[in-house]
Amino acid sequence: MTRRFIQQMTDGEAIDEVYLVVDKQLRANRNGNLYLQMDLRDRTGSLSARLWNAGEHLFRSFDAGDFLLVKGKVQLFQGALQMILSHLERIESEKVELADFLPHTEQDVSKLYERLRGFLLKLSNPHLRGLAECFLMDQDFVRDFCRAPAGIRNHHAFLGGLLEHVVTLLDAADRLAPLYPDVDRELLLIGVFLHDIGKVRELSYDRAFAYTDEGQLIGHLVIGVEMLNEQVRRVPDLTGEPFPTELLLRLKHLILSHHGTYEFGSPKLPMTPEAIALHHLDNFDAKVHSFTRDIREDHNATSAWTPFNQSLQRRLFKGGAAQADAAYEPTPDSE
Repeated sequence: MTRRFIQQMTDGEAIDEVYLVVDKQLRANRNGNLYLQMDLRDRTGSLSARLWNAGEHLFRSFDAGDFLLVKGKVQLFQGALQMILSHLERIESEKVELADFLPHTEQDVSKLYERLRGFLLKLSNPHLRGLAECFLMDQDFVRDFCRAPAGIRNHHAFLGGLLEHVVTLLDAADRLAPLYPDVDRELLLIGVFLHDIGKVRELSYDRAFAYTDEGQLIGHLVIGVEMLNEQVRRVPDLTGEPFPTELLLRLKHLILSHHGTYEFGSPKLPMTPEAIALHHLDNFDAKVHSFTRDIREDHNATSAWTPFNQSLQRRLFKGGAAQADAAYEPTPDSE
């Protein structure tokens, strides 16, 4: 039987299908009646779903990360599709095809990895090239780096997303470096590679995207510095020389400062040309990816605007609607 993916759903459609539960909450409406609020996912996207008149017993019968067979009807609500459920039941993971539920990059992972190697193994600085070689010789790291998402929901939230994000940034940094001769090109390139390495341990991505205990308690910036320290110890075996102290300091700074501000989790602000360049390149790729993804995945043909995006704090203009101005109705959140 042909599977019905979330991206294919239309307003008014009846659904009888299995989806992955990403999040669940038991809420009360204004009359005090309990209902179940969930986020469901497959590899094409996610969807909000509700089941009215639900109780504690049903709420406790499954967990986030479980698979549910759901029956219900799709409806358009405030510019976005949601599903009103009439039935749900937990399904054992052995009965589903896991590849249907985790989104993955549309690019060829092996080709992305070869592009990554091409950038890193051509570095002329022996210490930076040796560091790259140490990481690339670690088969467990390479496996995880090629599989990990770059995030849970905001950008590149799919298998292979971290690799795709990093290769895009390497290409961008390599093209921009000649315009800024005071920026150390090779330091920027290795910084691009290193900046999110901690995500291979911060995130879990076997059945659903979630944070590990290590990710929750420490975070990928600190994990990344720990991973850097582990590999730096091996570099002198390749180069025959101690790893330069200041160079290591600059690499740690690139990892710790790449979020750009204290508000967004960096313990230090960017303080070198390479650090500020890395921060803005990273943010640029993340934001452009988020914009294009939201526009591409919104299939509401009745409006030229996407629903309000809480992360971006705005609606996005899709265009293409005959009466675009009339279709846009500001939400309370957007004013």
